[in-house]
Amino acid sequence: MVHRHAVTGRRVALTALGALVATGIPAAVAAEPTPAAGPLPSAAQTLGADRPSAPVLRALERDLGLTPAQASRRLVNEAEAGTRAGRLRNALGDRFAGAWLRGTTSQELMVATTDAADVPAIKAQGAKAAIVKKTLRDLQAAKQKLDAAAARVSTRETPLWYVDIPANRVVVEGRSKAAAAAFVKAAGLDARSVGVKVTANRPRLMEDVTGGDAYYIDGTARCSIGFSVTKGEQEGFASAGHCGKPGAKTTGHNQAEQGTFQASTFPGKDMSWVAVNDQWTATPNVKGEGGQNVQVTGSVQALVGAAVCRSGSTTGWHCGKVEQHDTSVSYAEGRVDGLTRTTVCAEPGDSGGPYVSGVQAQGVTSGGSGDCKTGGTTFFQPINPLLSEFGLTLKTAEAETPAPQDNVAQAWAAGRVYEAGVMVTHAGVRYRCLQTHQAQGPWAPTDTPALWQRV
Repeated sequence: MVHRHAVTGRRVALTALGALVATGIPAAVAAEPTPAAGPLPSAAQTLGADRPSAPVLRALERDLGLTPAQASRRLVNEAEAGTRAGRLRNALGDRFAGAWLRGTTSQELMVATTDAADVPAIKAQGAKAAIVKKTLRDLQAAKQKLDAAAARVSTRETPLWYVDIPANRVVVEGRSKAAAAAFVKAAGLDARSVGVKVTANRPRLMEDVTGGDAYYIDGTARCSIGFSVTKGEQEGFASAGHCGKPGAKTTGHNQAEQGTFQASTFPGKDMSWVAVNDQWTATPNVKGEGGQNVQVTGSVQALVGAAVCRSGSTTGWHCGKVEQHDTSVSYAEGRVDGLTRTTVCAEPGDSGGPYVSGVQAQGVTSGGSGDCKTGGTTFFQPINPLLSEFGLTLKTAEAETPAPQDNVAQAWAAGRVYEAGVMVTHAGVRYRCLQTHQAQGPWAPTDTPALWQRV
């Protein structure tokens, strides 16, 4: 988020979560050796989940029906579960079929495998095992066939398709069974292997009114600031791609000159970033409930089932759960791949606004269906691909990090986006990434067993 120095009382935002509570999930095993200086931080401490912000807790209590203690416990449990899921993903290799969370406080980590012999290893990490037929790689390959078919045939009557990890299948949502069946056939998939849901909902973009903090594009359309970013010395913010094209000028919530779209991709992806002038300052804040600021400290991707909250000026501050990653949505304006589906509600005008899980940035609002009176579904463009695509660094509360260094291919570097499973070297030791994230300055592999596993 950004704000203008001259405006008093300006409240801009990103979000923070966490709390010192007992967790219902056992501590991660196989952590890095403890240095002489003292114990390494837990996953909850690394990700800031042990320091919850009041606006986030209140929204979780309201939208997920939790008590204050349950809301705090849920955040810690989700942080710890992400690390254990990453370790199991590395241990199971090609047999890994995904991970997700269950329970009021996310106290159950479910990990799927295609081999029953993996059950003891899964239980040893405090997780419950699910034996399934298809690996995550199998499901992703089927999803890619649907993506390829969507480039050849119309998806107007099949606006949504995704990998449903708990159900161990790919799913196509269509306006009719016949439309879904035709799409599946065009992809060359066995109809028996694909789930079909008939729905009257059609996801739509949400760009007419501001969300998070308002900004105006070329004096007409309005969208929402997502997250503050930097590129070298240049400050700016990330938002949705459908909000504006490269070169479009923006003004702020107060109609003061603000910046220019530097890059924008839509359809295909729904991502953009705006460089602001020297009258605006990037901050790590997101506007929470009642205009209170909450702050982000990183961008570690949340598991399916994790709680997530969204900021938007049309509908305010709302929370829900992550349903699926890598979802494809066919809007009337074009198809977008790689979105994350959530149960958070939104309405027109919330486009571009930020989603956070704990204190971790997740993405920017793309579109959805329904509303915040009767409930709805929303989709966000994940922030890590956006940062990587445009070479940006997320503005965080705890530390400034340099921009990604293209000349460092294998050595760990602050500012680089790392996918789960990627190998790096640091201080002469090899590590494997446990959770997708952009590396922050204090998050060196030697100090963050929540994010890196020594190999």
